[in-house]
Formats: sequence, C-alpha cells, structure tokens
Amino acid sequence: MSRPALEVADIFRDHGPAWRQANAGHISLEQLKVMSAIENCRTAELGGHVARCDNEECGHTQIAYNSCRNRHCPKCQGAAAREWLAEREKELLPVPYFHVVFSLPAQIADIAYQNKAAIYGILFKASAETMLTIAADPKHLGARIGFLSVLHTWGSALTHHPHVHMIVPGGGFSPDGTRWVACRPNFFLAVEVLSCLFRRLVLEKLTAAHRAGELQFVGKHASLTDARAFAAYLAPLRNKDWVVYAKRPFGGPEEVLRYLARYTHRVAISNRRLISLDDKGVTFKWKDYRLDGAERYNRVMTLPTHEFIRRFLMHVLPQGFHRIRYYGFLTCQTRARNIARIRELLAVPLIPVDAIKAASAKASTSAQPEEPKAPEHPCPCCGSNMRIIETFLRGQQPKNRPTPVPPKIRIDTS
Repeated sequence: MSRPALEVADIFRDHGPAWRQANAGHISLEQLKVMSAIENCRTAELGGHVARCDNEECGHTQIAYNSCRNRHCPKCQGAAAREWLAEREKELLPVPYFHVVFSLPAQIADIAYQNKAAIYGILFKASAETMLTIAADPKHLGARIGFLSVLHTWGSALTHHPHVHMIVPGGGFSPDGTRWVACRPNFFLAVEVLSCLFRRLVLEKLTAAHRAGELQFVGKHASLTDARAFAAYLAPLRNKDWVVYAKRPFGGPEEVLRYLARYTHRVAISNRRLISLDDKGVTFKWKDYRLDGAERYNRVMTLPTHEFIRRFLMHVLPQGFHRIRYYGFLTCQTRARNIARIRELLAVPLIPVDAIKAASAKASTSAQPEEPKAPEHPCPCCGSNMRIIETFLRGQQPKNRPTPVPPKIRIDTS
C-alpha cells in the first residue's frame, strides 16, 4: 500500500515542537509519549532492517524501519487489527450479530475529559450492566448474553464524544444453561428500555464516584466539587432521552469481521482522511451526521494546526486503560468453553464448515507434488523472496543502502 501524501506524523514533526512549547505545563506525559511515538514511527529513530531480493539478477534492496506500535498511531493499527481479527474469526457463532451504541450526553462528555479513567469506566460498566440486565429479564429475552464493547471518544470532526460500540450475538444461554435462546428476527432489545436503564445507572454511578472523591474538576467546572452543585448539574439530564442506537443485524460472519476491522483498532483520525497542510491549517474529510443521505459524507473541514493537534491529543487514553472489553459469556476466562458449548447447543461442528472443506480438499490432493509456496515477502521488482541481510538498532543508520528509485520520465507535450 502506497504511503499517503500527508500523515499525522508529518503534522507532528513540522508543528509539534512549537505546539509543545506553547502548551508547556498543560500536556500530560501520555500525550507527550504519543506525539513522540507517532513522530518516530517507521524512522531510523526506532531501528529496523535491510532486506535484499534472493534473485541475483535483481538484487533489489530496501530498508524497513520499525513501527512504534502505539495504539494511537494511525500507521500501526492496521497490523494490530489483522492480528486481533485472526483470533476473533474462529470465535464467530452461526447466529445473527447486532450493533448497539451507547453515548454519553454532552454535559457528561464535558466533565469526562478531566476524569477520563473514571467516567470512561462508568460508561463501560453502565452500558454492559444495562445490556446484561435487560437481556436477562424474561419480559425481553430471558437469556445470559455475551458481547464485545469498544470505546470511541471522538466524533468525525475530532470533537470529544465518548461512546461505546457493542457487537452482540443475537441470543444467549437459558437461565439453567441447557439451551440457546435466540432473539426475534431483526430485533434484539428495545432501545427505549435500554436508554432508561442506562441513564439511571450512569447518573447513580457518577453520584457515587463524586461522593467517593474519584472525580476532579478544574477551570469552568471547578464549582462542581460541591455535592449540591454537582447534583444540580446532573438534574436536567434525568428528564432527557439518552442516545442508545441499535442497527440492523449484520449480513453474515464476513460482514461482522469487516466491521470489527474498521472499529476495534480505529484512531481519532486516519491518514487517508487528511487532505492538506498549509498556512491555513490542516484540511481533512469528515462526516456531518446532521445531514441526510450522500450529503453527510466526505465533507471538508480546515482547522488551525494547533487546534488540530489539540483535538487529536484530546483522545489519548490513560495508561493501562483497556478500550476493548468482553462481557457475559464472552469474558476471557470462559470464552472458549462457552463458545464450544453454544456450538454444541446449536448442533454445529466445532470446526467451521469452510475449514472442513479446505481440509478435505487438501487431503484429496496430498498425493500430488506440492506446488511451490508464494514468497512471504515478495520483491516489489521481480516477485522473488526478500531476505533480511541486516538489522540495526534505535538511532543507528544501516550499512547497506537501498536500491535507488528510478526517476520518473515526464513528457512535456506543451
């Protein structure tokens, strides 16, 4: 895949030093680490290796620098998503999957920025408790469900908009665990019911966190340190509708995986959305959800460079905070056992049908000579295998030089 014309790393390298100096004392250590990681990603600062084509007639040589592997880096999330998805693929169940979104109101999002770990944690706990409670109610599904939750803290314009995306199999274990209880076709749980319980749980947990001294307030919200002021701040939210959104079920397992690939390892903005960097600022594509139809897509926005950097770093998570979590029968301790049990209840083989077919096809051709395997890392010039001939550490320069890129021939027809 070719390198985008503009990357977040370019913006940080060009304008990061001045931004750090102008905001000294107001930047967290985590934000500084993220800036440094993105700036150094795939540069000599992190070391790397040199690979050469095994074909002597070709001998193409190229340098590959190491990735930073920071979870906020736009360049590193593709590989991380592929590794993670390889594990998730074998866990898919032959049932419909639903997509449910829980969002925090703007008033709570405002104070969440100063209390990321506490309020993002409340968002996770309240949304999960809501799903598990309503699904277990015999008036709704009457089953013990499982699901995956992913935290996103941004809107398309990089504004602060904390919400969780859930991927939920359409059904669950019966109370006695002896059968699979399937949901109704194209319907999982009533969003109105989910919204009411979610609202109550979030407000209760916020009040408890405030009482326990777990919330901090500065600047315009400093007065909320007082319990009465905090209660008055939350009071209008008790009579508002909170946004819980449920999409139609996915088309099949492949669509679930494609969705997971897009959402689980997404960062605040991808490099492909960036258009230009100039004296006016950073121009990028965004979606305006206030518009309908095709008009909402590929809108263009320009932010002053210092504001773009501020908005990007707004979404840096606290150290050690997990943004992908599992609940119900998909918790890590029991996931493998529960998936095997569900497949047994649904009377489907533990090994996916496609895997069985592939194994049968391989067995039928085992007597034939094995075809040569395609190179794991093919040469971009001739397709032969690329072999590592040198590795170098952080800050070192490689001894071998890359093959020069031939100049582009331009024909002037004027």
